[in-house]
Amino acid sequence: MINEAFQHLLLENLTTATLLLNAKLRLEYMNPAAEMLLAVSGQRSHGQFISELFTESAEALAALRQAVEEAHPFTKREAVLTSVSGQTLTVDYAVTPILGRSETMLLLEVLPRDRLLRITKEEAQLSKQETTKMLVRGLAHEIKNPLGGIRGAAQLLARELPDEHLKDYTEVIIEEADRLRNLVDRMLGSNKLPSLAETNIHEVIEHVASLIEAESQGGLTLVRDYDPSIPELFMDREQMIQAVLNIVRNAMQALASHAELGLGRITLRTRTLRQFTIGHIRHRLVARIEIIDNGPGIPAELQNTLFYPMVSGRPDGTGLGLAITQNIISQHQGLIECESHPGHTAFSIFLPLESGATTA
Repeated sequence: MINEAFQHLLLENLTTATLLLNAKLRLEYMNPAAEMLLAVSGQRSHGQFISELFTESAEALAALRQAVEEAHPFTKREAVLTSVSGQTLTVDYAVTPILGRSETMLLLEVLPRDRLLRITKEEAQLSKQETTKMLVRGLAHEIKNPLGGIRGAAQLLARELPDEHLKDYTEVIIEEADRLRNLVDRMLGSNKLPSLAETNIHEVIEHVASLIEAESQGGLTLVRDYDPSIPELFMDREQMIQAVLNIVRNAMQALASHAELGLGRITLRTRTLRQFTIGHIRHRLVARIEIIDNGPGIPAELQNTLFYPMVSGRPDGTGLGLAITQNIISQHQGLIECESHPGHTAFSIFLPLESGATTA
């Protein structure tokens, strides 16, 4: 027979967030998994009304009251909860009425969906990237071979031309062939593996900030919001400068193109996150680098294809900067995400801080 102490031990060690509410929907108990999910203390929250722990909707609150009155269990999928800290959580939860001696209590089992949804989104994104890379490589092969022939033929023709000024035309052919070849090479990205060394991420960001300040000539506000506790990361310094610079320069150009450079603000923020999943790997600790601007935002029709080569929101843009950035971050086993709406665009780069990771 399992005694009460052992039952309590099992609850304490469950990875599923579990809460017990009384008939008045006030907290009687929450296990450590629930404390971690909701970022609250179970001891301090004892006796609090459910809405003081998290909020969902008036309909959800009515459903809980109905579950108490009718002792009717139910399950809700992909519910969006807002914690007391303002964090938004996507969860599945099951509500089970427990008939006690004096009242009906509710057992809530909450399963976070954010991580699973992120993994699914990343898998789809990585699959699209690989398909795009294969298409670009195939297209590059088909383009570069004829370009080589055109360039060689133009060089041979230049030798046979009797008049020197006619060679101006062959020079144009050669220069345009070289330009197209360089464009194709940029689409393919660098085949060079990162040269990893311990690097201070803030030194990289400050280098980018100094370049942007010089380019904007003080026309925009750069806000630094750093976490000085972040240790050095293994990275290729030059590649990471290029990756961050591409994003920050895009933000500056977006502000300038909408005549907002004088009011423009770009925030460079660093933080650490615990137990973060990149792909199928759960890392104990990752560094998050955020580049946030208050510009017009990215058009909704571009957001799903933002990291594809040749996709750009500017008439004069090549659409290669973000594709190159994503390739660099991927080579560093990291992840890049974007969230954008008018007045707020945030690019987030996640880089592992340690090698001890587990499959999620």
